[in-house]
Amino acid sequence: MPDKKTNFNNSPRVIVSTDIGGTDPDDFQSMVHLLLYADRLDIEGIISSSGIGGQGRVRDIFEVIDCYEKDYENLRTFSSDYPVPDDLRAVCKQGAVDFPPCSGFQNPTEGSEWIINCARKDDERPLFILGWGGIEDIAQALHDAPDILPKLRIHWVGGPNKKWGPNQYQYVVENFPELWIIESNATYRGWFTGGDQSASLGNSEFVKEHIKGKGALGEYFNTVLGGTIKMGDTPTVAWLLNGTPEKPDSPGWGGQFVRAWKRPFLSLSRMPTAEDQMEIFGILEIFLFCESAYSINDKTHLLVENQSLPGYLMDDGRILFRFCPKSAKVFNFEVRSTHPELNELQGAISVLLPEPERMLEPDPSLPNWWTDDPRLENAEGEHHGAKTVSKWRQDFLFDFASRINRCL
Repeated sequence: MPDKKTNFNNSPRVIVSTDIGGTDPDDFQSMVHLLLYADRLDIEGIISSSGIGGQGRVRDIFEVIDCYEKDYENLRTFSSDYPVPDDLRAVCKQGAVDFPPCSGFQNPTEGSEWIINCARKDDERPLFILGWGGIEDIAQALHDAPDILPKLRIHWVGGPNKKWGPNQYQYVVENFPELWIIESNATYRGWFTGGDQSASLGNSEFVKEHIKGKGALGEYFNTVLGGTIKMGDTPTVAWLLNGTPEKPDSPGWGGQFVRAWKRPFLSLSRMPTAEDQMEIFGILEIFLFCESAYSINDKTHLLVENQSLPGYLMDDGRILFRFCPKSAKVFNFEVRSTHPELNELQGAISVLLPEPERMLEPDPSLPNWWTDDPRLENAEGEHHGAKTVSKWRQDFLFDFASRINRCL
């Protein structure tokens, strides 16, 4: 039987799943922010997820906790609720180190099993999972223990992570439509795009004036991305700090969301052309069939911009590709294959922003699914919903500055 937690406070239970250490270093900045607010959260786990190329490892999380340890005694003078550094290290777990096949799941990981363990604790509070990378460990946990679904509250920075992990996303949306999840594909960009960036509120100027040299954490933050704010995953933390987490349509630092409409999806049994259209952040499936036998030893990839998407041989002999576009434009495809019928096939797809009226069509099959507000007045450029974060820029950045001063 799991241990029963009897003397819990009102802090939200939190697991962070992060691709820290991958090709985008902004997770290091978000980890600094998380630890500065660790006295406001009941951090039950920090999972290293795969990220692009499977580069993320627990040691990357430890790198930031080591800085936190240097500032710990100063932080403790402000709040006795800051967790002991070794307690944080004890709940750091290794998640998946590569992406799953087209099924969307593969084998249990230390991270996926930790999610299950925490979700099954005898604790009345929901378990908030902040997704900073791929959702392969979440998908695996749901596959292995579907009974945990009612306990989960997920705020996921989709966008680029959905682009690199369409298989696990499609598995979750098809098999767990009642999951409580915020799918933030563009809203999160308001943390570093738009809003008041005058004077010391600029992305570089703020770090130089308010963060650099403020304890070990502040100095470490300054070494990431040339001392320029991105912190693209931080809105998931801010959502718990200022707002109403159980009501995603209410305003708060982490953004304001709308009920999700039917998740955009297009399936074709041919190569697409530029006349074919789909919605940004949707899932495109392309099925191709060869007249001559396709061997299991054949290798086929779909090339699109900086991605080489593997082709999966299905039981009926068709080859499946999945693609998720994160920009509104025309994408061009080319197939590279050891099978001559497929090699050098070309195609394209036209990707559009969602129409604002989509928010008036919530999908009843996704009762707890939330996503970016598509109305133009809440967009920063093409990033719909981003203004629901950026409008709070002065508030959340100066609160961050006051927190970093605790390290001194």
